[in-house]
Amino acid sequence: MATREASHAGSWYDEDEEELSSQLDEFLSRVPDKLDDNGLPVPGARVIIAPHAGYSYSGPCAAWAYKALDLSAAKRVFILGPSHTYYLRGCALTTFSKYATPFGDLVVDRDTVNELRETGKFTDIPTRRDVDEHSLEMHIPFLWKRLEQTFGNDSMKYPPIVPILVGDGSAEEEKAFGRLLSPYLKDPTTAWIVSSDFCHWGSRFSYRPHFSNGAFRNLDAPRTKGVRHEILDVTPPDWSKLGVSSGEPEIHEVIKVLDQLAMDAVESGEHDEFYKVIQDSHNTVCGRHPIGVIMAALEAVEGDGPADGKGRFKFVQYQRSNLVKKTFDFSVSYASAYAVV
Repeated sequence: MATREASHAGSWYDEDEEELSSQLDEFLSRVPDKLDDNGLPVPGARVIIAPHAGYSYSGPCAAWAYKALDLSAAKRVFILGPSHTYYLRGCALTTFSKYATPFGDLVVDRDTVNELRETGKFTDIPTRRDVDEHSLEMHIPFLWKRLEQTFGNDSMKYPPIVPILVGDGSAEEEKAFGRLLSPYLKDPTTAWIVSSDFCHWGSRFSYRPHFSNGAFRNLDAPRTKGVRHEILDVTPPDWSKLGVSSGEPEIHEVIKVLDQLAMDAVESGEHDEFYKVIQDSHNTVCGRHPIGVIMAALEAVEGDGPADGKGRFKFVQYQRSNLVKKTFDFSVSYASAYAVV
């Protein structure tokens, strides 16, 4: 019954229980009590996309997704995140039985994990890689806080979690995992957290698109036989309609446009559209594969019944760690969304 330690507590977020609780309460209190004419949480909003950086950076943005998340009927919670610590093809399952937080431990749904493992489609996350990975861990304290607000202080009432790392994969591979997970998504007692930051801009990420001479160009474009493929396959917007009056937009305005293209594609509900936008723009959305898998699962669920407007994400917050103006600078974008299923 091994417990995964809260390895990023004390660095990426506060390890003191009272301080952490106060910080999360503060983040959530900044979010309005009403969104899209709905009180929060949004009824039936049991799927969210939220960022996973250090709380001082992405916590205020993540709070928008978590305040929208409806956990009232939850009997298990899937958490899908990208792998930052090792190359992964396909999806992998945790081998731990619990995930620790400064508040206490959340129990892993071993029955569901074993059921998924028996499909033969998943690998296991290496123990050390699981401990080092932050994309799943950063959601555990936020989830605990929202479970506490929903079910009270008795952690025995909290639903178990199903942590899954989603690695590299083609469009068809994402769809295959989406179809595999869709029966769980159809279950109204299952909630879902999809972990993703958006554009990572800077030389450290090998992605520095800017706009010049009528095109989006990546300063760190890869080379093939001495030719640098710097022009991105992205149609330029009407910059004047975006409030850009000068000849060329600032870099942070370029970042916003590229992120908006990705968010619009997510909101379209069409997996193929999102996959194409990422391929054309090369946007460094680190959770693009977890997002792709959940979009494919939502499409599979939607295909089983009449279209009723459900099953599509709605973005409610977008922030950046820094407004980049110089090519030597860097930033990471954060976005929060929810979907009613």
